[in-house]
Amino acid sequence: MAQEAPKLHQRKSAGRAGAVFRVYSREIRKHAGQFTIFTLGVIILQAATLASPWYLRQFFNQLITGTPSDALFNALFTTLLYVAFFLVLQWAMQRVQIHILDNLDSTIMADLYTKGFDYLTGHSYHFFANQFAGTLTRRVGKFAQAFEALHDAIMTQFFPAALFISGAVVILFIRNSMLGLMLLVWVIIFLVVQVAVGRMRQPLRIARAEEDSRMTGALADAIGNQNTITLFSGRTFELERFKHVVADWKEATLRVWHSEEIIWGIFGILTTGINIALLYGALVYWREGLVTVGDFALIQAYLLTTFDRLNGINRELRRFYEGVADATEMIDILEMPHEVADAKGALPLAVSNRSIDFNDVSFRFVEDRPLLTNFNLSIAGGEKVALVGPSGAGKSTITRLILRFYDVTSGTLTIDGQDIRSVTQDSLRDAIAFVPQEPILFHRTLMENIRYGRRDATDEEVIEAAKQAHCYDFIMNTPEKFDTYVGERGIKLSGGERQRVAIARAILKNAPILILDEATSSLDSESEHLIQDALAKLMEGKTVIAIAHRLSTVMKMDRIIVIEDGRVAMTGTHNELLTHEGGLYKKLWEIQAGGFIADDTGQ
Repeated sequence: MAQEAPKLHQRKSAGRAGAVFRVYSREIRKHAGQFTIFTLGVIILQAATLASPWYLRQFFNQLITGTPSDALFNALFTTLLYVAFFLVLQWAMQRVQIHILDNLDSTIMADLYTKGFDYLTGHSYHFFANQFAGTLTRRVGKFAQAFEALHDAIMTQFFPAALFISGAVVILFIRNSMLGLMLLVWVIIFLVVQVAVGRMRQPLRIARAEEDSRMTGALADAIGNQNTITLFSGRTFELERFKHVVADWKEATLRVWHSEEIIWGIFGILTTGINIALLYGALVYWREGLVTVGDFALIQAYLLTTFDRLNGINRELRRFYEGVADATEMIDILEMPHEVADAKGALPLAVSNRSIDFNDVSFRFVEDRPLLTNFNLSIAGGEKVALVGPSGAGKSTITRLILRFYDVTSGTLTIDGQDIRSVTQDSLRDAIAFVPQEPILFHRTLMENIRYGRRDATDEEVIEAAKQAHCYDFIMNTPEKFDTYVGERGIKLSGGERQRVAIARAILKNAPILILDEATSSLDSESEHLIQDALAKLMEGKTVIAIAHRLSTVMKMDRIIVIEDGRVAMTGTHNELLTHEGGLYKKLWEIQAGGFIADDTGQ
């Protein structure tokens, strides 16, 4: 049964983070070579960072305990060379890491952008009808950008910090087991507090990410309907509405920031405590002759670096958790099954006769609201039929089922005897040219928009289609002719111009099945007259289904099918249907007849 598109929401659990890392780890495995080299570079860099203080310790011990002499100078100089070697090695490894990380991040982010785009565009018509375009756009962007935040946090902060701190604890333990143990216990306490607090703050971050997306969606919705806002003097109303959304975002953001203030206060106390404790412990052991002055330098160097690494982790945790929250929004989309998907082993549609059959088709979004019930309709190959009836009768639902924007709840819908659920969606839609009532164009050139009907068409073929659709003249009057950009959703063109571009696209496609959804509704009388010939040529040799509210446009169709309450109320030619006294078609005709007479007389 067809269901409503699931609402996108955040499932606030550790499982969501796990899903994020499963997706990212699959991407990293595709670049295992670069990742391995990068990891080795991190290990070498941390080893060099640990080695430098060790030789500085030796330098200070030699300086304090020795008597000035050439031999001592040579020994000190040799020690400095070791220090210099490890410092240069650190610099070199940092350069290598940055170079590899830049290449790795940009490559994987590009793959994630592509992956997000590909899966998102595979969702159904119903899915997009229930989402804000601005919110979905933001989620794809944040999905790829979150990888950079997470990967950099792990590989440039968490992993290096773990290596360095482990090495520092081991080396201090070798020098003095109690000092090493003190540092180890403190690090454990610090990390436990950090992780525990981070997990408690994660719901706050997720809530902020949700409010961020909600604010973006509200902004995109208002911008996309700017004309409506202007026409209905809704600017003040929309501003107040947006202020409420921004206020919710502000509250969510402040909760995250205030929690950070508390954390930094706790970490400051922990850092001060271990610094004093270790120096005091070293002082006690120095008095007993168990540590040297060089050990103080070693302890201080390790402590300062450890503090820097742990504070770096704390700073990076904010980006890390925000990255998880941002990526989770897109993971919800990636893990949501496509409502309409190709069947396993689906084959291309083979069109020969061009017949369409509805066999006991039922369709509903929700259980108690059926749109079609046991609907039967056969359209012969090459037949031209019109669907008429009141708004909400089910006419658009019929065409959308043929296009497989939705799957039928029960029954079968076949083209040339092939259940459309058993063929690939691309081949199905390749066989159908669709001209909607309100065509939406890409913010691309007129040439590109028309060529979308057949993307391998030559410029000459595009121009010929434009001529047949009677849009060539207005195109040649635009600033850049066929290279003129039409604006977002084709806003730079009038409704009639957009409609003619859509018709030109269908003419170029030349598919065996043609669906017209009020294809001339946006045209003035003169333009409609011009386009009728083009539509007549376009319909030759095709199976045509035309939805029409203006009954004057369907009088010459082979058959008119009257749809009422999701069923076929009556069928026949125009003249045949007018003989049914009290019939729905005759009622509709009588309502519109005055308008037709006025059109015909030019009044």
